[in-house]
Amino acid sequence: MSGLGAATPGTGPHAGQRLVTAGAPLERARLALVMIHGRGGAPEDMAGLADHLVLPDLAVIAPQAAEQSWWPESFLAPLETNEPGLGSGLSVISSLLDDLSEQGFDPTRVALIGFSQGACLALEAAARLARPFRAVAALSGGLVGTGEAGGAPRADLYDRPAKTFDYVGRLADVPVLLGCHERDPHIPLARVQKSADVMQNMGAKVETLILPGAGHGIVAEEAAWLRRQLNTEG
Repeated sequence: MSGLGAATPGTGPHAGQRLVTAGAPLERARLALVMIHGRGGAPEDMAGLADHLVLPDLAVIAPQAAEQSWWPESFLAPLETNEPGLGSGLSVISSLLDDLSEQGFDPTRVALIGFSQGACLALEAAARLARPFRAVAALSGGLVGTGEAGGAPRADLYDRPAKTFDYVGRLADVPVLLGCHERDPHIPLARVQKSADVMQNMGAKVETLILPGAGHGIVAEEAAWLRRQLNTEG
């Protein structure tokens, strides 16, 4: 794919890692998907998801995290314990968006899609950057947050304290999906619901897909949502 290098841009430990591109060449693509893998995963995992969408006119850009993890602890942990990984991951996404803009892909032609830890990074990048994205899909994830709210650990946050979510921009009418199992071992339902409220207050069109039972994975309903959002001219 022309127009992007073979290594991730940005700063910190994730800069200079592999950048996998797939799908349509940028010069012929209708939309670009920035796809972010989860802890222990690889860019090829997300490119495989894109294949299942069966939309051949989409370009796929999938960065690799250093040592296959965007940050070391749970996304529920205090922010400082996940630096410099979190800040570096955010810089990678911001730099990729800037590179895509130079190639003619403004945010309305870009979707942010992530799974698990990558879903948390995609959602956090969307909230902090607040651009008019084509779509944002957090597949088993929630917002990381901007600060520590204090207080005692909460059972509904897997014995972690609450966070603050102070974002200054707007996501007016941006379609956002938050998909998660109701008993996900890594993503508490309370954080998914809080993330939905925050994104709605930013103006996004949020759909929350809560799957029954326990689990942690991408399901057909989430792929169908993506296909609907990306298969129209918009």
